[in-house]
Amino acid sequence: MQLVLEKRAERSNTIALVSPLIAIGLTIVTMTILFAILGKNPFLALHAYFIAPLSDSYSLQEIAVKATPLVMIAIGLSLCYLANAWNIGAEGQFLIGAVAGSWIAVKTQGTDAGAWVLPAMLVLAAAAGALYALIPAICKVKFGASEILTSLMLVYVADLFLDYLVRGPWRDPNGFNFPTTAEFDPVATVPLLIEGGRLHLGSVIALLVVAAAAVLLGRTIKGFEIRVVGAAPRAARFGGFNANQLIILTFAVSGALAGLAGIIEVAGPVGHLQPGISPGYGFTAIIVAFLGRLNPIGILIAGLFLALTFIGGEQAQIAMKIPLDVTKVFQGILLFYVLACDSLILYRFKLVFPNRQVARGAG
Repeated sequence: MQLVLEKRAERSNTIALVSPLIAIGLTIVTMTILFAILGKNPFLALHAYFIAPLSDSYSLQEIAVKATPLVMIAIGLSLCYLANAWNIGAEGQFLIGAVAGSWIAVKTQGTDAGAWVLPAMLVLAAAAGALYALIPAICKVKFGASEILTSLMLVYVADLFLDYLVRGPWRDPNGFNFPTTAEFDPVATVPLLIEGGRLHLGSVIALLVVAAAAVLLGRTIKGFEIRVVGAAPRAARFGGFNANQLIILTFAVSGALAGLAGIIEVAGPVGHLQPGISPGYGFTAIIVAFLGRLNPIGILIAGLFLALTFIGGEQAQIAMKIPLDVTKVFQGILLFYVLACDSLILYRFKLVFPNRQVARGAG
């Protein structure tokens, strides 16, 4: 008897709908076992991760703040993935956007610049993120280079470039030698939505991005082109759609959204440029995109869920001394189960009983 994967005659829509829920359930079961191995009460740990952050208004605001960059980056990545273009370097585009936008804040610091500063920072960050994302896209289209490898390697270039700036020319002379810029002026920061909290205008921008993506994919020819090129490349060619142009476009949009998320994070919750501004938003957004089924509304829900794990992980670290790295383990396991469960959309398990040949000797 053998257990094999057999290709389905047609795509299973039921599995496609419940696959994320199955993945989350399997992840929770796995984490329960992991908490027990660590000597922690699994039920208390799960309560700290998923229930406690929902119990007060401040934590709810923090969930929205964490979800903002995740959702914005994941929306851009979903466009790439739907077009069968694999942008893995959103983390680098996030950092480059943060650097580019911060340049204006650093140069206008203490000059009493006007209200134009923040809009200029947002535009420059989006442009920088788009240009940075075009590097792997052009290498893919012109030279056939793997966009997965090139976009991933550029993450480290962006990270080291940011580190150089805040330890060198942009370091705050009054910052006690810490690798950080001076605090941004009020005109260079994202306005808060709730006095005394950290919820900011970036969350509204993220919702607008979700709405725009939903309209793009569901109501426009370009959205139809993105889906057709990714799902049926041959049909797309017969229809006159240019896959290479679409790779350039989706990478540019993805990079722009990642760069915009980067400067919103720096000019919002952080307030200055420093190393470690991202706990891995660009990589976690990949999980968000797939967990949300590459659908804008699904991505919004998945972004809030992953943001909950960030806040829950911090609370579990404080309350139960659970290492914060367990949150990354959780997210990695979740991605594994999401991809594994997605394979059941096109394949199914089947038991195979091979014919047994019984050797008969001469009587």
